Amino acid sequence: MSSILKYLTAYPEHLQAQVQRLVDQNQLGSFLLERYPLPHGIKNDGALRDYTLDIKQRYLRKSDPLSKVIFDNRIHVVNNALGLHTYLSRVQGGKLKSKNEIRISSLFKQAPEELLNMIVVHELAHLKEKDHNKNFYQLCQHMQPNYHQLEFDTRLYLTQIETFGAIY
Repeated sequence: MSSILKYLTAYPEHLQAQVQRLVDQNQLGSFLLERYPLPHGIKNDGALRDYTLDIKQRYLRKSDPLSKVIFDNRIHVVNNALGLHTYLSRVQGGKLKSKNEIRISSLFKQAPEELLNMIVVHELAHLKEKDHNKNFYQLCQHMQPNYHQLEFDTRLYLTQIETFGAIY
């Protein structure tokens, strides 16, 4: 398969072939717009924080608090990251202080809400599970039952943006 499908290399060849046909026929954008006709309305860091905290409150009420939730222009999909969860620890006044931050790529300011949700759920899951293991993905699916389909569709969305540009 071509380097155009770099986000889909872990998927079976028959799925990659179907996506390649959509790309070759310039139909990937239409396919995505049919599934996700509108972008979300979360346009700033404050709205993203509220959105994220609502999900956290619903599913991870007892997890560590978040000190920061922002859209970040410095996250590049090239590094294979759509969002980042950082955990900072430092000694302050003889006590160990920790901060949990979630940073979402600014690329997702103009994305469907379902795809933003998948990324937020993914980053929130790291509050409880640091590694991408079975428990991590079970937690993701608990918060977003359609998690795996949305992850695949996010990869389609990234392919669309890199190949043909934004659809919204």
